[in-house]
Amino acid sequence: MIRIGDLEKKYVLDVLDSQFRTSKGAEYMVRLESEFKLKFKSDFAISHVNGTATMHSTLEAAGIGAGDEVIVPPLTMSATALAVLHANATPIFADVDLATFNIDAKSIESKVTNKTRAIITVALYGLSPDMDPIVDIAKKHNLLIIEDNAQAFLSYYKGRLAGTFGDAASFSFQSSKHLSSGEGGIVTTNSQDLAIGIRKVSGLGYKNIGAKKARISKDEIQHPTFKRHDYVGWNYRMSELNCAVALAQTERAEELINPRKEIGGIFTSATLDYDWFKPQYAGKEYESSFWAFACKLETEHVPWDVFRENFLKRGGDKYYGAWQLTYNEPLFEGRMFRQRSQFIKEQYKKGLCPNAEYLQPRIKQFKTNYNNKNDAINQAEILKETLEFFN
Repeated sequence: MIRIGDLEKKYVLDVLDSQFRTSKGAEYMVRLESEFKLKFKSDFAISHVNGTATMHSTLEAAGIGAGDEVIVPPLTMSATALAVLHANATPIFADVDLATFNIDAKSIESKVTNKTRAIITVALYGLSPDMDPIVDIAKKHNLLIIEDNAQAFLSYYKGRLAGTFGDAASFSFQSSKHLSSGEGGIVTTNSQDLAIGIRKVSGLGYKNIGAKKARISKDEIQHPTFKRHDYVGWNYRMSELNCAVALAQTERAEELINPRKEIGGIFTSATLDYDWFKPQYAGKEYESSFWAFACKLETEHVPWDVFRENFLKRGGDKYYGAWQLTYNEPLFEGRMFRQRSQFIKEQYKKGLCPNAEYLQPRIKQFKTNYNNKNDAINQAEILKETLEFFN
């Protein structure tokens, strides 16, 4: 598997050859958004500068802001909750399931108040949460659902693509993701009203852009009577160079994603016999895209650092632990919200999400982005040898 190939180079050279003329300025943006919405089965796709801006744009477009609460998981990269802060809203942390590591519907239900406006789910490591009960909760309380699928391209839940259950879905093209253009993101939705708002938020609030229209024509913008802005917006537009690479990656999606699924299966098979080292649980109704292969190590059996040291000595590749829980980061513990402190009254401290606090120091996440399948097989064998040593 070649990460960046001839197609990406061809498209990038085409953009460079255009000399960045404004008459061709949105060609690859339009092509990317068209291809992505077809591939990921949505009516609208709006590209962004990154996969955090996508969520912020969606919250702003939905009118969510100061005084509103958004339920999020704590066990994920902090950008999910930071997007809520960007909208001046309050992140409320729901606990996760001990087996799947994903946000738990029962905990979501317990966190709903009369201030709750939205739920952001995260398909952690490429595995969709259990979406059916979450959708039921959202319908019951009239809540927006944003699916944070930064780590989940072509993942499935009950035969449906992850990203097709909520009101909007956010994807990331950051350098470590399944499909990458170095940086970038895209948000999908089937709501025309939401798509129009997202486009305006991400495009400086230009009044003549919309759900499928990313740029203003020269005839419009060149006339002295033209009034440009009718919406508060940010400059979140994705560059043509990034769009060119992301388009090629989207066209090659199966070629890039399927090997990760296969490698995830190889790692899973190597770890099935050890009850103190449990892979992230994916039932028969789930298909993970394995952004990473994640396991729960029972540290009472063997310390996290000791296991890692032994694995590396045997020739294993370096791997990550889980992110610090978002509400345990200094930003949240110390309420370092700057001017947002006037809006956000929530107190964040340990004990909010016991399951997440139990899991976080025990998770190991092994990479799946091997260019050579034999390298992945070798790493799985080293992992099994390490497991046998401590068994």
